[in-house]
Amino acid sequence: MPRNSPLTAVAGPPAPAPAEVASDLAAVGSWAPAGDLPQSGYFALPDASAVVLGEAYGHRVLIAGGEDAARTAQKGAALFDPVEKKWEPTGSLSVARRLHSTTKLADGRVLVVGGLTGPFTRPFAPLSSAEIYDPGTKTWKTTGGALHEARFSHSAIALGDGRVLVTGGLAPRDALTELSLSSAEIYDPVKDEWTQVSSMHDARSGHPTVALDRGRVLVVGGMLSIGRGLYTALAFCEVYDPAAGPNGTWTPAGSLQVARKAHQAVRLGDGSVLVTGGDSTGALHDWTYNAYSQWVTERFNPANGTWSEVEPMSVGRSHHRAVALRSGKVLVIGGTEDATFDVGYQNAEIYDPSVGPRGTWTSTGGMVTGRWAGVAAELEDGRVLAAGGLIRSGAASPDSADVITAASELFTA
Repeated sequence: MPRNSPLTAVAGPPAPAPAEVASDLAAVGSWAPAGDLPQSGYFALPDASAVVLGEAYGHRVLIAGGEDAARTAQKGAALFDPVEKKWEPTGSLSVARRLHSTTKLADGRVLVVGGLTGPFTRPFAPLSSAEIYDPGTKTWKTTGGALHEARFSHSAIALGDGRVLVTGGLAPRDALTELSLSSAEIYDPVKDEWTQVSSMHDARSGHPTVALDRGRVLVVGGMLSIGRGLYTALAFCEVYDPAAGPNGTWTPAGSLQVARKAHQAVRLGDGSVLVTGGDSTGALHDWTYNAYSQWVTERFNPANGTWSEVEPMSVGRSHHRAVALRSGKVLVIGGTEDATFDVGYQNAEIYDPSVGPRGTWTSTGGMVTGRWAGVAAELEDGRVLAAGGLIRSGAASPDSADVITAASELFTA
């Protein structure tokens, strides 16, 4: 079914063309099929949900969990072989999970945290458990302790010292509504334990987190639960400094010019942060009204804590993926229009921050399969993998049911 968050449904008119368009340069690169996942699925999270393993493991790509077309949590995990261009199952999670987080640890293992399990039924019961994948043995093992607060639609990011910071998310408020969380905690893989740390200034979920210099972490926008099935986008951002005090400290950062949820944020080579897309926010800061997904693109300057608009994307999109490339550019993949949530985009485009004062966007060749809420990762050789996701829903599907895919493909510049 169509949705305006990982949880609820909406409907609306088709999107108009954006006020500005991307670069007119010829399309670069191409997409080619790369085998199917063991099972169809999608991943409604701000992160790319795919982890590239180390050289000792052939730089394979791991994905775990996700949800099927009925929104039931999945238990399987799979590895992608970039040489053979095929997927293979690799054990199973101890419990099926969706709306969880997947984070690579410094020693090459992979930490999966929280989420929801079972079918899509209220009241939601978030998980407090976490588990670790060992690529050497291809096995899963639960961590020695549990989260202090069960959560889903949260964010997780590896810190410079090897620990993992988990922030925000959703938890039940009552049988019919969810509560946005401001709490945060850190997992120490050496001690195999969780520790509560300072809470964020603002409760939020579905928020991207980006590593800054000096071990700090930027939290960008997200959504706030405001009622039964109702969520609003946030423009508020804040920075966590793990070195400031025993529990670290949070400092408010400059606010986005456009409030965003279902957006993406990636760090650029100069340390700034690029934010793309996101669901409709309604009234904007200049009192204009936008009912559609965002094409406005913003860049964060960590030196002065401010956001500024840069060159916009060619189309507005939500639930897309943005991948920071080794070249210093950013590849934005697929997505959908939040006014309808009816079809996954085949369109993909590349942002080059080095061209002009605002950077430029260049279209790639179209993807083989249009998708949103899929997984994405840059491989060791520079190719980019896209897999899974939703391809049609609502009026675009034969019976108004979600249609998901197992297809994957590779982008070559």
